[in-house]
Amino acid sequence: MTAKTDGWNDRLIAFVESAGFRNFILALITFNAITLGLETYPYEGDWFTKGLPIVDRVVVSVFIFEIVLKLIAYRHRFFFSGWNWFDLVVISVSILPDAGGFSVLRALRILRAFRLFSVMPEMRKVVEALLRAIPGMGAIIAVLALMFYVSSVMAAKLFGQSNPELFGSLGESAITLFQVMTLEGWATEVQNPVREHHPWAWAFFLVFIVLTSFAVLNLFIAIIVDSLQAKHFDEEDMRSEEAHSEREELRRELADLRAEVRALGVMLQSSSSGPDGSSRSENASDNSE
Repeated sequence: MTAKTDGWNDRLIAFVESAGFRNFILALITFNAITLGLETYPYEGDWFTKGLPIVDRVVVSVFIFEIVLKLIAYRHRFFFSGWNWFDLVVISVSILPDAGGFSVLRALRILRAFRLFSVMPEMRKVVEALLRAIPGMGAIIAVLALMFYVSSVMAAKLFGQSNPELFGSLGESAITLFQVMTLEGWATEVQNPVREHHPWAWAFFLVFIVLTSFAVLNLFIAIIVDSLQAKHFDEEDMRSEEAHSEREELRRELADLRAEVRALGVMLQSSSSGPDGSSRSENASDNSE
């Protein structure tokens, strides 16, 4: 009975992990993301106002069925994967009522589109690399925050009296410097008004832009790229270890096969010999004489 159950469970796992089932879920997620986007248009047709909610319920039912299949197939191992937890949370949000105090959850239904991360291995690798880069990014964020604080206080002291709408307080100074860091209209909306009273202000903004936009922010890209490369190397090391273990297993099987062949040869040789150790051919020649 246990063997039959294990065989049935293995077939269910193979079905859940098959390319056809995964592609079907992928197409359904994409289709559902499109239908949720269509709901934002102010169209009043019956097929639009009544048909799309029905389609949404059907899609959610399929997603629930998928989760149930995975729970049955993997059992307690289902909860060992963070991506399974992610899918479970997203589907749980989808089945909550969207009326009354839960009306805000209606907007969260679009989170189902993020399930593409868990379905597509390529996207999953990128997300995992980003998560691995978070510790290193924390140090850079701390450096950037310190630079922002020092620059905001300095700009408020230097330009606060002449341009209070831009640098009147620490908060306004930080928001203005954030605009400068993004390079969005910083010359016309920030630098030119300040230079009317402080002609040398360009030097302050130039140093701030070089340190933040061109130096610190590029460190984020460097850490993310390094994390992606580390992820790639880890996968290569894993594949090489698997290949090495397979080669070792083949060597052991080959050695066992050679030992069996030698044992079989010894058995054949002993069976072809007579009781006194002479071969059967010698006994036959003696009898003929």
